[in-house]
Amino acid sequence: MRTLLALDIAIVPPLDVGERAVHLSAALPRHESLGLRLDEAHVPHVTLTQQFVRIDEIDTIFGRVDEVLHGQAPLTLHVTGGGRGAGSVWMALERTEALARLHERLMDALGEFERLGGGADAFVGEDARPADLAWVSGYRATASLSAYAPHITLGHARQPPRIEPFTFQATTVAACHLGRFCACRRVLRRWESG
Repeated sequence: MRTLLALDIAIVPPLDVGERAVHLSAALPRHESLGLRLDEAHVPHVTLTQQFVRIDEIDTIFGRVDEVLHGQAPLTLHVTGGGRGAGSVWMALERTEALARLHERLMDALGEFERLGGGADAFVGEDARPADLAWVSGYRATASLSAYAPHITLGHARQPPRIEPFTFQATTVAACHLGRFCACRRVLRRWESG
């Protein structure tokens, strides 16, 4: 029986920004794709935390997120253009002080719930790659706090798409169950600000 869940606490952008991300994802070269495309089942998002958690602690975790987000004002986020990592491409976001502070507060609040040993069964469809397991297991050590680089993953390509900089207001944070490629597949709960 599955006891752990791969959890992402993330900003879900407003509908127009989400649609822009889906459009950019769909336009990536098919022959370079590894199978990730944003759509209704692969929610565009900006990760704030990522970790394996115990299913039986999820209500307590959501209570802790309630505490962190209480009184949270909408965030003004700045897309600075396209970005690229080890095969993935994204919409790069400026790491503002307010965004970094929210990320750090959530990482601190949820640290005690982080669990080791998550397997493929912790993901939607039990379809995770070894790289997905390693990414979630190592998120705190390799991608958080001083290494935090906010972005909206679009998919896989050799070059990022051309994206003109723009600004948007973020009012929604969601708890998401991760699937293959660490994509947000199921929204478990939403919080609205402002």
